Amino acid sequence: QEVLGEDKLMAILKERELKIYWGTATTGKPHVAYFVPMSKIADFLKAGCEVTILFADLHAYLDNMKAPWELLELRTRYYEHVIKAMLESIGVPLEKLRFVRGTDYQLSKEYTLDVYRLSSVVTQHDAKKAGAEVVKQVEHPLLSGLLYPGLQALDEGYLKVDAQFGGVDQRKIFTFAEKYLPSLGYAKRVHLMNPMVPGLTGSKMSSSEEDSKIDLLDRKEDVKKKLKKAFCEPGNVENNGVLSFIKHVLFPLKSEFVVLREEKWGGNKTYTSYEALEKDFAEQVVHPGDLKNSVEVALNKLLDPIREKFNCPELKKLSSAAYPTPSKAKPAEKGTKNSEPEDVIPSRLDIRVGKVLSVEKHPDADSLYVEKIDVGEAEPRTVVSGLVQFVPKEQLQDRLVVLLCNLKPQKMRGVESQGMVLCASSVGEPRQVEPLDPPAGCCAGERVYVEGYEGGEPDEELKPKKKVFEKLQADFRVSEDCVAQWKQRNFLTKLGTISCKSLKGGSIS
Repeated sequence: QEVLGEDKLMAILKERELKIYWGTATTGKPHVAYFVPMSKIADFLKAGCEVTILFADLHAYLDNMKAPWELLELRTRYYEHVIKAMLESIGVPLEKLRFVRGTDYQLSKEYTLDVYRLSSVVTQHDAKKAGAEVVKQVEHPLLSGLLYPGLQALDEGYLKVDAQFGGVDQRKIFTFAEKYLPSLGYAKRVHLMNPMVPGLTGSKMSSSEEDSKIDLLDRKEDVKKKLKKAFCEPGNVENNGVLSFIKHVLFPLKSEFVVLREEKWGGNKTYTSYEALEKDFAEQVVHPGDLKNSVEVALNKLLDPIREKFNCPELKKLSSAAYPTPSKAKPAEKGTKNSEPEDVIPSRLDIRVGKVLSVEKHPDADSLYVEKIDVGEAEPRTVVSGLVQFVPKEQLQDRLVVLLCNLKPQKMRGVESQGMVLCASSVGEPRQVEPLDPPAGCCAGERVYVEGYEGGEPDEELKPKKKVFEKLQADFRVSEDCVAQWKQRNFLTKLGTISCKSLKGGSIS
């Protein structure tokens, strides 16, 4: 998408082949968007470049401890196996590559001294700005997150490369390196950037947002389920995660894409340019269902060799050890107390952005609305809310709301409700209620999470007897800035905080 230092790049190529590196912090499980840099690494090798892949294990720990120290070695081994399997899947010869771990040299005396030297010239403002798109942003940032951009800049010198390649989200770190490395006596490097792939929900594909991504080891039925829920509105090419995936992943790998469909709808059609496919989709010549089915087939062909490689006992064991599932409470024997209480944490709640498609009065209850709400699934959900006396019907119609999606469906006056619209309530009388507001620009189905609890998988369905929601909800509050919080940690989407209009200090239910 962008190159910084093109003149220098051309000058090097007149004399010799380019030495380039791509680094990845070993945090969450790699997902299918990693095929974008992998296909470009294949291009570099075909062009004769010397390519180094850095498994940035220390960076993974420094970025708000996304990889706990005790799991660092396991996750680095997992990344090494899975990245090599990806490269083999697209036909990249591994013997031409050099693989390096960050801790192989980042703990040396010389490197540590350079970190101190760099910290003596870098301002806090510049360090924070450099990591803004990459390092997890929290209200009270750790010092480790400020060190992160400096370490990535120093890697260029210690890996003895001419250029660094990464996503366009790394641009601020790249310009930081160009500004500060010369003050330590290191040369400026060339920087090459690939585009970021939007996720299936429309926002950036991210390891921490489960519904936005397809993992490399997802089963075929999981791929089908995630694609079925993916945002792909007929004729809409904006924020369309399925089209973006074809453009940025499938087309660069194969230089074509085949839309599979029945003969009565025109039969299969092969596209040799993405623009032609996008035009046909915009004009509704290509149906979203056919597009999703075709992506499913093409993607499974890429993933099959990786799944097969990880089907051995050794790698299965490594995968579960590197990414242990949150421990669930063991059922207590009759007459005994449970010695391992269940973790009641916010990531167990499936909270999503929803768009209200329709609002009607409940046929048998004057105080209830019956809403149809789009939460990024194949069909909208029916939700019953007791908001008639608090929110006019026209203020709900077409607005974005925040919906709790994994409560057990229950009938309310004969109508089954499949979720709960979360609202702020005033503390005193008369009671006031305001639906929570997602940030502008959010898409239906986008995950809402509590700061610091981005990673966990929500329960499939919250069991009423366990009262998980009720226990968590006791600590839901609205801050003095009208931001929704749990134990003073903000409710967030990728685009920012969840808030309400005016009910400072209110409760949330």
